[in-house]
Amino acid sequence: MTTLTEANTTDAIATASTIEAESTPEVKKTFTTEEIQNLLPHRYPFLLVDKIIDYVPGKSAVGVKNVTINEPQFQGHFPGRPLMPGVLIVEAMAQVGGIVLTQLPDYEAGGLFVFAGIDKVRFRRQVVPGDQLIMTVELLWVKQRRFGKMQGRAEVDGQIAAEGELMFSLVN
Repeated sequence: MTTLTEANTTDAIATASTIEAESTPEVKKTFTTEEIQNLLPHRYPFLLVDKIIDYVPGKSAVGVKNVTINEPQFQGHFPGRPLMPGVLIVEAMAQVGGIVLTQLPDYEAGGLFVFAGIDKVRFRRQVVPGDQLIMTVELLWVKQRRFGKMQGRAEVDGQIAAEGELMFSLVN
């Protein structure tokens, strides 16, 4: 009788685990370009995130930007020596941050997050066509569901290209 009870208990635990796994929604950890376009208003030539490779709800995201010579800024920045402008690196980090912000539970659909400030930004390495920019953005705080601050870091081949603090404000 002990063996039968143990078997029934094991079956009940397995069934409860299956039901729990089915009812608990899996957290999305990656986003494709199409999914990013559903979350952000940016479009070519100003959508600067190709994909999100890691996302932790309410905390952080890691995005990828494949830098190519075909991008319009390289026609003039600089002819013969193309460099990704620092402001576009910061903007790319901000767009990764936008993914975190638009996924917050209290986010008002239709609202738009814009820059409210940029602090302590430093550029450590040049970014050139052929580089893959890996941007990590961590949410530091949100106040009144309208203002937020994030720490951003952009890397190429494991070397920091840029880093700094980005502040956002939600406008309707």
